[in-house]
Amino acid sequence: MGLLDSFLTWLRSLFFKQEMELSLVGLQNAGKTSLLNAIATGGYSEDMIPTVGFNMRKVTKGNVTIKVWDLGGQRRFRTMWERYCRGVSVIVYVVDAADRDSVPISRSELHDLLMKPSLSGIPLLVLGNKIDKSEALSKQALVDQLGLDSITDKEVCCYMISCKDSINIDVVIDWLIKHSKTAT
Repeated sequence: MGLLDSFLTWLRSLFFKQEMELSLVGLQNAGKTSLLNAIATGGYSEDMIPTVGFNMRKVTKGNVTIKVWDLGGQRRFRTMWERYCRGVSVIVYVVDAADRDSVPISRSELHDLLMKPSLSGIPLLVLGNKIDKSEALSKQALVDQLGLDSITDKEVCCYMISCKDSINIDVVIDWLIKHSKTAT
């Protein structure tokens, strides 16, 4: 059955291009731009400059074109998050899992964002970044501290990643591709 599924997927890719739009949100220094670079090029840089406002980038993976809004995480830019999350295929919320002091703020900002009626039903992918650091939270601790189990009006998925060491980036890409839609 797996061979047949692979063949059908390949056949579909010849005729159907898929596309998706997503927003990368989270507090400053969580690793949003590093994630975008890891997805786009597989690269990582220690010397990242904080995103001011937002960046938009298109990334193609297989037959899927992903339009990514990389939004600044500083307090003054958080009011823009809702505007750039409306109508996207997926909201990707990145958390610095090694910065335990920022997790309560991250939780508050996430839940404030998800309270917006315009974002109801949009799938949420939460990524605990920086698991290469020894002080990083476990997945269960992150899920508990962010209160992800209390979010019931949308699909919620959580992965632990490291942009620096490319841990689980392929899993994230696979999840995103499964949530793309066929272009019309």
